[in-house]
Formats: sequence, structure tokens, C-alpha cells
Amino acid sequence: MTEGHDFTGRTALITGAASGIGAATARWLDQQGIARLILIDLDGDGLNKLDLSCEVETHAADVADEAFWQGLEPKLDRLDHAVVNAGIGTGGQIAELDFAEWRRVMAINLDGAFLTLSTALRAMRNAGGGSAVVTASVTGIKPVPGIGAYGVSKAAVAHMARIAAAENAGHSIRINAIAPGGVDTAIWNSPELQAQFAEHGREAVIAQMGQTTPRGRFATADELARDIGYLLSDASANVTGTVLTSDGGYTL
Repeated sequence: MTEGHDFTGRTALITGAASGIGAATARWLDQQGIARLILIDLDGDGLNKLDLSCEVETHAADVADEAFWQGLEPKLDRLDHAVVNAGIGTGGQIAELDFAEWRRVMAINLDGAFLTLSTALRAMRNAGGGSAVVTASVTGIKPVPGIGAYGVSKAAVAHMARIAAAENAGHSIRINAIAPGGVDTAIWNSPELQAQFAEHGREAVIAQMGQTTPRGRFATADELARDIGYLLSDASANVTGTVLTSDGGYTL
């Protein structure tokens, strides 16, 4: 076990945990000795398929549902870490984007992140401290045409993490954000790409898209999980209020 990465006896909450970065982070924490994981995702079946050795509590729930968080909070008798990860993608230029689609993205990516983080912060204050990581995106740093709602939501959650870090340092709570570039996860399984997947194969299309980065490929969810794990761990004890860019050089 890497020095500073011992999570023995601790509890972590992860949203968007059924697949991709969330599931990879759950597996990574399990490997580092985490005692208990509270996993949240709309995909309850996906949560139940995770093969983990620690104690696991799953919730098939919408992170944008305030009532869910109001019901869960009294049951959070101990919380040491939180990964605010649930999110969805969308396409469309701002001038043509339907307001209902804008609100759908903001409800999950921003409102859901707020509800998750605020609930987790109160629980960690009660526990005497902890750490949290919010999943943002390089599209919240670098303007990328055609995904305005997603990029705006990710810029907002990154700034929310920094404000929360300033507000909670005195409570021994660290909050950071991570801004991934392209990661090979289910977020790319959008209707816009299905025709290309059908013609060329998903693996070939993702590989071609990865050529847009200096690294020459998209990251894996496991690579992002290790970055998130570092920010959660005692190895980053002096790091708070940062936005870690993990994008294979895309923003260079």
C-alpha cells in the first residue's frame, strides 16, 4: 500500500458509482483498505454488480432529489470522504440549446453536486474532518464549442469546490476538484456517436478521438481513480482548494 494511502477504518461516499470513474474509485478505495462505501447512482443494477470486499451500502437514487439527501443525512453517522462524481453530458450550441435540456444538465451536474457536497460537508464536520473531491472537467477550463451546458456546469462545480475549501479548512476538511480530459467511459455512448460506433467500432472511434491529446489516447477510469485517491488521501494533506487538471496535455 502506498504511503499515505491507508484508508483503514474509514467511510467514503461516491455518487455516479455504478460505472466509469465512480466505479473505478470505489474499487481503488476498496484496494486501499476502506472499511465502508456508500455508493449512489440511478443504475441500481450497476451498483449491485460491483465486486467489492468492504462493507457496501447502495442507493439507487437521483442526486438532484433533495428529499433523498434529507432522508440519507440523519443516517450518516460517520463520513470521512466524499467523491462528488455524478454527471451527464450533452451536446448543442448555446444559441440553439433548448432550455429544458439546459436545466436537465444543471439539475444533475450542478444542483446534484451541491446537494451531495453540502450534505457530505455537514457529516464530515460532525466526524471532525475529512476530504472531498468534485469531478469537474477540462471543458470547465477550456471553452469547447458545442457542449455549453456541460462546460458551464463543470466550471461551476470546480469553483464551488474552491469556495467550499475556503469555508471548511478550519473544520479540518479538504476539498479539491479534478478536471479530466477525455476518459474512456460510458459518457461517450451518446446518440451523436452511435452511428460512428456502428460503422467503425467503439474502440476505434475512441482511439481516434484520443489522438487529439498530446498523450495520444484517452485516459482510463482507473487512471483517474488514482488521481482522485491521491486527493482524498493523507498523501495530499497540504492540498486543498485546487483544481487538478488530468487531461493528457489537452489544455497545453
